[in-house]
Amino acid sequence: MTSAPPSPTRTLRDRTIVMSGGSRGIGLAIALRAARDGANVVLLAKTGEPHPKLEGTVHTAAAEIEAAGGQALAVVGDVRDDADVEGAVAAAVERFGGIDVVVNNASAIDLSGTRELSMKKYDLMQDINARGTFLLSKTALPHLERSSGAHVLTLSPPLDLRPQWAGQYLGYTMAKYGMSLVTLGLAEELREAGVAANSLWPRTMIATAAVANLLGGDEAVAGSRTPEMVADAAYAVLTRDPRTCTGNFFIDDEVLAQEGITDLEGYRAVPGGEAPLREDLFLDPI
Repeated sequence: MTSAPPSPTRTLRDRTIVMSGGSRGIGLAIALRAARDGANVVLLAKTGEPHPKLEGTVHTAAAEIEAAGGQALAVVGDVRDDADVEGAVAAAVERFGGIDVVVNNASAIDLSGTRELSMKKYDLMQDINARGTFLLSKTALPHLERSSGAHVLTLSPPLDLRPQWAGQYLGYTMAKYGMSLVTLGLAEELREAGVAANSLWPRTMIATAAVANLLGGDEAVAGSRTPEMVADAAYAVLTRDPRTCTGNFFIDDEVLAQEGITDLEGYRAVPGGEAPLREDLFLDPI
């Protein structure tokens, strides 16, 4: 796989990242990329015990982070719960002395139409995606404001008010756009404080448990890229100057191109595969 070459002036060494989710998939890939620099990573995730259908727990993720060269703190909790979020932030500050980065990674998905979507699933998506992103960012703000490299990075799409997305997946679109509105608002609100707020979204589907289990199985995975592609793009964003890099809705391949990485074949989920890549939701066709 092609990765951006290390730079002595762009590093996450000794930076403290608080992430929602991260037991697996894109979140874990971002954490492992940061760990290679020697970052501190605090994971707030619900999966404290093995799940029959999902690989990994917050504890196995923490072990992988430490094996990769970082320091890790596993916090079993729910980003929907105020006390759990406050506890995770307090634990990060107690263990590592502050917070430099928040990664809003936790997300729930249900692509049912309005008639079929239960209000229980609607509430779950709103509470994890929109409310959880707002809550974790808000709770960490006093500590981010003390950092010279403060970033809030949210895994959410560009805001597109053309009716096609809301018209297909209204409940999910509302929840994901709620996350993106946190980026839009915080970037403006915190500009003078020097705290960056950006969103990052993949150009194509990414081979995660959600894609494998909910969005098409093996066929969808064959048309996907790996979580490491998003992780490399996230690393590039998080090592930029927060005073000049804020308020952006980044797409992963565009970020990598800015870093000089244009050969993306190494990121295919099926190496050497010939299946056409599938564009992710909320983006125009490839």
